[in-house]
Amino acid sequence: MKHFLGLVAISDILIVSSMMATPLLAQKKSSLFLAYPPPEHQTTAEKIFLIGTASPEAEVSVNGKAITNRSKMGHFAPSFPLKLGKNVFTLRHQNAELKITVIRNSAVPEIPTGIAFAEDSLTPAVNIDRLPEEFVCFGAIAPPKAEVNVSIGGKSIALLPQRAIALPPNSAVLTAEADTVNVAAGIYQGCTVFETSGNLGKPIFELDLQGKTVTKEGTGEITILDRAEIEVVEVTADEGVARTGASTDYSRLTPLPKGTRARVTGREGEWLRLDYGGWIKAEETKPVVGNTLPHSLIRGITSRQIAGATEIIFPLQTPVPVAVTQGEKQITLSLYNTTAQTDTIKVASDPVIQRLDWQQVTPTKIDYTFQLKNQQQWGYDLRYEGTNLIFTLRHSPQILPSSSFLSDRSLAGIEILLDPGHGGSESGSIGPTGYPEKKINLIMSQLVAAELKKMGATVYLTRETDTDLSLQERVDIINNTKPDLAISIHYNALPDSGDALNTQGISTFWYHPQAEDLASFLHSYLVENLNRPNYGVYWNNLALTRPHTAPAILLELGFMINPQEFEWITDAREQKKLAAAIAQGIKEWFGRVK
Repeated sequence: MKHFLGLVAISDILIVSSMMATPLLAQKKSSLFLAYPPPEHQTTAEKIFLIGTASPEAEVSVNGKAITNRSKMGHFAPSFPLKLGKNVFTLRHQNAELKITVIRNSAVPEIPTGIAFAEDSLTPAVNIDRLPEEFVCFGAIAPPKAEVNVSIGGKSIALLPQRAIALPPNSAVLTAEADTVNVAAGIYQGCTVFETSGNLGKPIFELDLQGKTVTKEGTGEITILDRAEIEVVEVTADEGVARTGASTDYSRLTPLPKGTRARVTGREGEWLRLDYGGWIKAEETKPVVGNTLPHSLIRGITSRQIAGATEIIFPLQTPVPVAVTQGEKQITLSLYNTTAQTDTIKVASDPVIQRLDWQQVTPTKIDYTFQLKNQQQWGYDLRYEGTNLIFTLRHSPQILPSSSFLSDRSLAGIEILLDPGHGGSESGSIGPTGYPEKKINLIMSQLVAAELKKMGATVYLTRETDTDLSLQERVDIINNTKPDLAISIHYNALPDSGDALNTQGISTFWYHPQAEDLASFLHSYLVENLNRPNYGVYWNNLALTRPHTAPAILLELGFMINPQEFEWITDAREQKKLAAAIAQGIKEWFGRVK
């Protein structure tokens, strides 16, 4: 539900846009309003919640059964089981009636009942490149007890039945539904290797069952690379997005700085596998003329101090892939395709670095581990200047002395960036009345900003009006501003399988270890001081937690879809209390780590 904007209202129910809906009350006393799900909603969840509101004086029924546990103002969020296919819900309130259809699709592959391959089930589905003697694997979905083979490059490979396990989505962690699912029989897989380079064309799949044979050509061509002609590419994006596999479903690795060079050891469609192991989209790279091995020696290492940070210079012969790993009181920079000839390192007296250690972990990988003077880290940056890698470690922010005539200037000198989530055409989650998250995000960000400014902080907002702002634009603002903290402010929703009626609370998200202490401290502070439900602290791969130039966290301050919590969220007095608590928690955290 989190990013869906659909609102439904028919009969004598008023049709309103999310921007017109009032925070708490339905548009007219006798109205029935359904904010979610939208018409003809499709899902793979086993249940669905209905989020809406109606006047509290009369009951609301769904398929003839009264909804219980409505809020004082009449908001509701019951969940109902879904059968596969079409599910129709009829809501009634006084003279109003609303029908909504929800379509549940299967979460596991459908196995053909006839003698045929399942549609779009043949893999590889895209063109792939592999090295000689590297496994190339094929897959298909077909009826159980069939014989399935694939022919390519003069070979016939038997595809054997597999016990397939469907993993739950990552969002299942948020709803405590982490069970795997056994997929019904009908999954066939097999692998082989090819010794000779060349384009092998598309595989031909063959299915034999009950004396009948069906053949079908695959959609992806197979190419075996020539090791002597491996392509070299250079990263052209400012931060090349590297991943553990060839799709956005795979986990992110440390972004590759612009200019990084590496050999291409595999392809899958639009994705390239680089020689150090990461995958990157081809559009974020360009070919390098020639195929010279992008390997570097490294000798002496030096550092220099700039305003608010220390830069460590790694002189290289070519820009190589890198990775950064943070730990307690240390941060490790890994250089790939690099061999040490290092005898001398100079890191002068520094406010951040205690010592620099290094180790040649493999013949082509070096780990540089910075032992730090303080446990709290304040951000880092990576860039290439020619072939020199510049690794920047930010210093601790300096809190200015308080002015004697002011009662509290405890954050003077501190710069804090607040990001009101969503905005413009992106409403975010929606409450029972259709009130959009984007509005409350901006209200709370402005209230928090005012409290922080009273304490002397310099505060930046990524947006100050209801405007469209992409995730990348928000990240760019953080990277260019380089605040001491970046906090993105949101309110929560759940996947369809969640329990909207019984789920409340504050949750906090972090990605880089430098933000974990802030996330944990501020989360506990808000839960305890406001006596709010605790939905937990999470490591989460989110665009607004990924910036590494400063500690960055994302707050989900409550659930828009919960009837009772929605009333707390939209209460102006409670908003002011929450804003004051956030600012006070930030102040106390700085006093703890400085």
